[in-house]
Amino acid sequence: MDSQAETALMELNGKFERMMDNIEIVKDKQEEMAEDIAKIKEAVYNPDSGIYARIRDLESFKGQVSKVLWIIMTALIGLGMHQVLSSIG
Repeated sequence: MDSQAETALMELNGKFERMMDNIEIVKDKQEEMAEDIAKIKEAVYNPDSGIYARIRDLESFKGQVSKVLWIIMTALIGLGMHQVLSSIG
C-alpha cells in the first residue's frame, strides 16, 4: 500500500470511530429518555398515587362538599322560613 492509501484509510477509520462514538451517545440518550418516559407513565397511571388517582380523589371530595353545601343551604333556608313564619304568627 502506498502512503496516500494508508492516510486515506486512517482518516476513514478515524471518521468511523467518531461515528461509532456518536451512535453510542445517541443510544445512551435514547435509554435515558426511555427511563424518563417510564417514570412519567408511572406518575400518571399509577392507580394509587398517580395523577388520575389524585383527580379521582379531588372529584370525590368535590362531590362530598357539594352535598354538604346543599344540606347547609337547605337548613338555613328552613330556619329562615321558620323565623319568618313564627314572627308572623
